[in-house]
Amino acid sequence: MRLRVLLLASLGLNLALAVTFVVYQRGAAKRMATVSQSPVAATNQIRTNVVVRRQFFTWREVESADYPTYIANLRDIGCPESTIRDIIVADVNQLYALKRATEVVTPGQEWWHTESGTEVARAAEEKVRALDEERRALLTRLLGPGWETTEMASSPTVPPPREAVVLDGPVLGVLPADVKQAVQSISVRSQQRIQAYIESAGGKPEAAELARLRQQTRDELARVLTPPQLEEFLLRYSETAHNLRNELGQLRFFNATPEEFRALFRARDALDQRIKLYGAGNDPATAGARGALEQQREEAIKNALGPQRFGEYQRLQDPAYRDAMAIAMKADRPGAAQTIYEIGQATALEQELIKADPSLTAQQKEIELKRIELEQLKANALAVGQELPPEPAPPPPPRQIHVVEPGETLDRLAARYGFSIREILAANANTDFNKIRPGDSIFLPVRPAAE
Repeated sequence: MRLRVLLLASLGLNLALAVTFVVYQRGAAKRMATVSQSPVAATNQIRTNVVVRRQFFTWREVESADYPTYIANLRDIGCPESTIRDIIVADVNQLYALKRATEVVTPGQEWWHTESGTEVARAAEEKVRALDEERRALLTRLLGPGWETTEMASSPTVPPPREAVVLDGPVLGVLPADVKQAVQSISVRSQQRIQAYIESAGGKPEAAELARLRQQTRDELARVLTPPQLEEFLLRYSETAHNLRNELGQLRFFNATPEEFRALFRARDALDQRIKLYGAGNDPATAGARGALEQQREEAIKNALGPQRFGEYQRLQDPAYRDAMAIAMKADRPGAAQTIYEIGQATALEQELIKADPSLTAQQKEIELKRIELEQLKANALAVGQELPPEPAPPPPPRQIHVVEPGETLDRLAARYGFSIREILAANANTDFNKIRPGDSIFLPVRPAAE
């Protein structure tokens, strides 16, 4: 019964479609006959305002490296002026975004510097300002002054989200947009993972676990970046590079070149990762493996720097040598640092001997230590080629006051106090003894032995 109903319904639907088709064909035939019999169709004198344009073109035919030609091509295909403005503004903005990413040198790009790079940041700001002025001048020349209203109207009112890492420069700045987005996502996830672990560990994370989490981030980055791109990223943002910058900053005077910093990074990075994976275990096996890796790292650093620079690197590990270098650099005599360092070492040894000498009183020790300090200053001055200041003139001998008594003469005073008449006269250079009367005061020199 149900099958019969379906068959009848299908038959009725087919009949309806057939009738509709016949009616449509008859109407179309009537419209065609009417058009063929009308006066408009019979004459060739009728003109219209219809403009025939090409309906099929490729975008390659429109695009051009020359902006005026590009704009003319857009107008030629009937593109509205407002759309042309939007296209050109977006294209120029994209061009200058690439210029900012590749031509502006920011402090982060100079990953070998150990200081903040204030001058580099200031130069970067000036370069960004110059590029923006250049961009605006180009758009004004192409579109007229009205383009700025269009740009302001299309600018987002909400600022874009802050990037986890800055991807600029000649290596990272030219990454495709999708790769940049992937790197940003990986960086954000990495920060979230590490932060979550630190919180779960109560603020006392294990070095080995942190190393594993950072290695996970590296593995993810290696899937979207080429080896040179990954190394550039790690030179900026890895823990190895961060620690290396801090260490070289403490050395103060090593001043690694970009090539030296890269060589140090390559020598240390893989070994640092392996050392951290051992954690803080103190069992003999772990301590031995960690010590072997540290020795291997020291040898790798030596090979990366070469004998001379490695010697400087080692000497600057000593704070006393850094102090000696500071004195030498201040005098613009860096070559004198070793001599000043040796003077300092000898002075420190002598000071320790004086402090440990039981035959000296505390006052005598203080006097001797001050004498040694002055001798060190003199030796340092000679080491850097400075002239020593002249010795100060000895102070005049101390004098005591004597009140002249009746009948006293110079020879009696000299005999009484054991001075010569000349010494008494020298102590009273501005006194006329012919006018001295009893009760007047004169000065008598005091011999050092009489103190």
